[in-house]
Amino acid sequence: MRWANIVSGLVAIGWTATASAINDCGELANAYGPFDYRIADKGTKHLVEGSHFTPSIETLQHGESGSLGAELDYTLRVFPNHPRALLALVKLGARDKTERPDTTMPIECYLERATRFTPDDPGVRVVYGIYLSKKGDRRGAMRELDVARDGIEQLGGNANLSYNLGLVYFELGEHDKALEQAQQAYALGFPLPGLRKKLKGVGKWQD
Repeated sequence: MRWANIVSGLVAIGWTATASAINDCGELANAYGPFDYRIADKGTKHLVEGSHFTPSIETLQHGESGSLGAELDYTLRVFPNHPRALLALVKLGARDKTERPDTTMPIECYLERATRFTPDDPGVRVVYGIYLSKKGDRRGAMRELDVARDGIEQLGGNANLSYNLGLVYFELGEHDKALEQAQQAYALGFPLPGLRKKLKGVGKWQD
């Protein structure tokens, strides 16, 4: 559930709208990895997360061997499409009001690299959509979210992803799309009632 909780918090964060501008985000080659987080073995995940993506890092309390930005940079170089690390980085930038929270690249570069590495990963697209919506780029956000929706459908459904996608659609005022994702999430057994309550509040949900 941590993913849902983080996204729920992120959609409420205000962020000054600025133009999206990224140039060269570098090669994906890394001394260790890169690995697709979705299929990486548990040992590889534990090796990296045990030192560079601990609960204290994910909740933005403190790094273990360096700053929060440096820890997240390391994690995302090994696992470019690590969804929770991407979320944590976006949240860190929003909290500190900076595009480079002690990282080697702007935040959007990590998202660009993730989509370049695994263009079929809907989880990455959801995070990218959150980032762009909070930067004031509604068109870009909708583009990423619609790609995410197509990806979830191709997977045969995913309750967690559909719920989070629905939350972001709702915040963008796309209530019909939010309802569609909410219905899918709840049909697949998603337990949190937050999105249902939001949709009831605008007269979109009917039991």
